[in-house]
Amino acid sequence: MSDVLRVLLVDDHAMVRSGFAMVLSVEDDIEVVGEAADGLAAIEQARATRPDVVLMDVQMPRMDGIEATRHLVADDLGHVVIVTTFDRDDYLFDALQAGASGFLLKNAGPEQLLDAVRAAGRGHALLAPEVTRRVIGRMAGEDVTTDRPEPAELAHLTAREREVLVLLARGLSNGEIAAELVLGEATVKTHVSNVLAKLHLRDRVQAVIYAYEAGLILPTED
Repeated sequence: MSDVLRVLLVDDHAMVRSGFAMVLSVEDDIEVVGEAADGLAAIEQARATRPDVVLMDVQMPRMDGIEATRHLVADDLGHVVIVTTFDRDDYLFDALQAGASGFLLKNAGPEQLLDAVRAAGRGHALLAPEVTRRVIGRMAGEDVTTDRPEPAELAHLTAREREVLVLLARGLSNGEIAAELVLGEATVKTHVSNVLAKLHLRDRVQAVIYAYEAGLILPTED
């Protein structure tokens, strides 16, 4: 991958695509390589342009964003960030299961949009705190035993890496984790990479699920 992140914009509203394009195009390290108004067109555009990141709406004609995400992830056609208003939780969790790397509110500010694109482009998915709470809240309704033994692979983590796992699973960014633990952001980035590698996790979305299932965080925690 080059230093410039290639981004595909997928939304059935031209005004939304235009707004995102305006924010992204002025950045030296980001290039908007295509746009699509539905899931089928998104797959075609992704095959043609080979983006690093796909910003994907959910509700669209012909093929919705969840099904399109499933195809893009299966064919390794870019990291998908779902852009949604979270009106329906089933969309959120279906998209997660489809392999989405991150989630972003449609009313997010420009900096959040840029952070999401850059994080996804580097393979480090971005979870907004709102999404983390929804994921854990959904899991709270599942029949989960709280006294089960910890997964064996947790033993491979250092004490610091375990702390980092808990904080990233709560939705904190690398900068926020650094402030919480009084560490440099570069050090936190290394810890996060080590955690994901040791636990064989793709990204922060999987880290949230793993940390909850391992009993490291509880559904009542913020």
